[in-house]
Amino acid sequence: MENLDEIRYQEALKRVKKVRGFYTHLVVFVVINSMILIANYQELEANESFFQFRMFSTFLFWGIGLLAHGLSVFLPSIVLGKDWEEKKIKELMDKGKHNKWK
Repeated sequence: MENLDEIRYQEALKRVKKVRGFYTHLVVFVVINSMILIANYQELEANESFFQFRMFSTFLFWGIGLLAHGLSVFLPSIVLGKDWEEKKIKELMDKGKHNKWK
């Protein structure tokens, strides 16, 4: 029973580290992109529009990476469920037992 508790603890610890990594990434994203937008705004000419691709390109492409990071952290538990990995491992192990080519 202690072994099972230790495994669950290690899995929970791993999950917490992933979530913390995402939130750290999010904070860095907000801080750096805010600084970039402020710097770009200060460099504008008098009649130049703020809404240009160059103003938001870093935000856009980094945002895509941040979205992918968030999906990798939060989506598996939503879509695949809590015990998906264990069920899939069991299914593949059972399938391997009945394989003719073995």
